[in-house]
Amino acid sequence: MSEETGAADTLTNGEDHLPQVALIAQYVKDLSFENPSAPGIYQAPEQPKIDVQFNIGSQLAGEDVYEVALKIEIKATQGDLTAYAVELVYAGLFGIRNVPEEHLAPFLLAEAPRLLFPFARRVAADAIRDGNFPSLVLEPIDFGALYMQQAEQQNALAESQPAGEA
Repeated sequence: MSEETGAADTLTNGEDHLPQVALIAQYVKDLSFENPSAPGIYQAPEQPKIDVQFNIGSQLAGEDVYEVALKIEIKATQGDLTAYAVELVYAGLFGIRNVPEEHLAPFLLAEAPRLLFPFARRVAADAIRDGNFPSLVLEPIDFGALYMQQAEQQNALAESQPAGEA
């Protein structure tokens, strides 16, 4: 009977060698909303200037488990006054098994943030709305293009350094 199964004999005890990725959990890791100019800011006549910054990080959280954290910083100013400042770290735990090393960084720094972003955007928008400001809907971000751009910059920097320097 084992001669007929052939390929099944290479998998022992249900062991699977196919790449597997799963989102285990997602959560607000840190959230801060500041409204330092209240109550006077609500009488300011001009539209606020809004600055948005993103940062992505990942770390090994356990065997075959990675935490990916998407940090969003939003600051709105009206003249010299800060209307509001939001700092959000929205994270996800991803189970990753049998993924080749060269595919790990693109997943953790491009695909995983793409999956987390809609939820992080909602948390930030709700915090701003709950501060009695018009809700801010962040535009979608092409994390894949950003990852490729950063990888190209790192390659160009590495190529421009003389041999032996690091």
